[in-house]
Amino acid sequence: MKVFLRKITKTPLDFSIKSNQITFKGYLEYHNAKLILLSADLQGSMDTDCYLCGDEFTLKVDEKVRFFISDGIYKDNGSEEFDVIESFDSSVDVEEILSSEIELIKSDYHRCKKCMN
Repeated sequence: MKVFLRKITKTPLDFSIKSNQITFKGYLEYHNAKLILLSADLQGSMDTDCYLCGDEFTLKVDEKVRFFISDGIYKDNGSEEFDVIESFDSSVDVEEILSSEIELIKSDYHRCKKCMN
């Protein structure tokens, strides 16, 4: 789902997409001249490997995602600290963001129930 940044206004633009058993639901909203706010929930479950024993298990996912999307290169003046994604074609691909968030969760260290004890 590709959204052109110029179409995003102060009225939140809702979105909801799903990848396997993960739902990514939230909104995009105009923040200021070059920044668009993305606020969403990532919920569901995914299969991942235990970093201790290597067994595959199902991980429950329930995370809030909030960051900004910059139309072009983001220049920070040092007064605020944001998580910013830079867009170089004046659009945002929500499916690509979902895929990136899933891979980020998978890359963390997760333990199965057996190894937690």
